[in-house]
Amino acid sequence: MKKVILFLTLTFCSTFLFAQQDTSNKIQLGARGGVNFATITGDDFESPESRTSFYAGLVAEGFVTDRFSLQSEVFYSGQGFDIEETLITPKAEYQIGYIQVPVLAKIYLVEGLNIHAGPQFGFKVNEEIDFDPNSDGGDFDMDQIKDFDFQLAAGAEYKFSNGLFIQARYTYGFSEVIKDTDVHNSVLSAGLGFMF
Repeated sequence: MKKVILFLTLTFCSTFLFAQQDTSNKIQLGARGGVNFATITGDDFESPESRTSFYAGLVAEGFVTDRFSLQSEVFYSGQGFDIEETLITPKAEYQIGYIQVPVLAKIYLVEGLNIHAGPQFGFKVNEEIDFDPNSDGGDFDMDQIKDFDFQLAAGAEYKFSNGLFIQARYTYGFSEVIKDTDVHNSVLSAGLGFMF
């Protein structure tokens, strides 16, 4: 756990160090949150229904030029998938929680509008099957999913002059979610944020 905390701290602070090489560069701090539509995909697993959950966390953006910036984030991401009801199993949610740390390159196409992409590092913090997602009961802890997931994130964002921004992003996991299987995380997200 100490290694994870050290990694998160170094990654989040790297934006500041890079941007401060030129004192004319601007650094912005903010928060973001929204909704995830998450599932898993791959040759060794029939793609299940997506699970709707949320994400929330912190943002640090350092401008290298007026049209190019680097952004690091630290946020919680609720992922997983829905398990459909069958003759053998009841309907349930396979819930996987990650602390996600993306490092994104952002290109501003016009004022306010940017596209962004970069690597994302996911650290699993919880995993369970919930047979009753609408109440406090029905949770069973699991340990089938690997603790680390390397992903690629890409998306688009529009930032208003008052600091409010809206964004959409897709993230695909290149790591095997389950050892020795072709199963990967796939997440489409949309949300809001604010730069202070």
